[in-house]
Amino acid sequence: MITIQLDMFLADRFDMTYIDANGEKKRPYIIHRTSMGCYERTLAWLIEKYAGKFPTWLCPEQVRILPISEKYSDYAKMVEKELLDNGVLVTVDNRAEKIGYKIREARLDRVPYMLVVGQKEAEEGLVSVRSRYLGDEGQKKVSDFVDAICKEIRTKEIRKIEVTEE
Repeated sequence: MITIQLDMFLADRFDMTYIDANGEKKRPYIIHRTSMGCYERTLAWLIEKYAGKFPTWLCPEQVRILPISEKYSDYAKMVEKELLDNGVLVTVDNRAEKIGYKIREARLDRVPYMLVVGQKEAEEGLVSVRSRYLGDEGQKKVSDFVDAICKEIRTKEIRKIEVTEE
């Protein structure tokens, strides 16, 4: 990932010179150094290393909330606010699509966690957690899920993916 380049032409293009020990003008050689290489190369390396399935702490979308129907949109927004207040990158999928379709899209988008919310979850303050790590992780209290994902993000944990692609 480290890049060191010797550039013998840039000094010419910018008409750069220095005075050497004999008082003569000389063209310098320029050395470019960076600890991570170029931005594009770093991103390409990360995408290849993780096959697009970034660890949760590195994902641009860490959680997607999937209400079973629009009746549960308010509860989904409440869960979203709780996660946002704790620094988690979250979106709500309020489209009028079947829940299986929403789950499949979230999996294809490589979202680490999907929170399915419906009547039981809204009544009891729960979320049904699906992850790309274990698949169906069952129901959890919202506060317990928030604590767990915040710890995972804070410690930069890299969970092993145990479910197979469908």
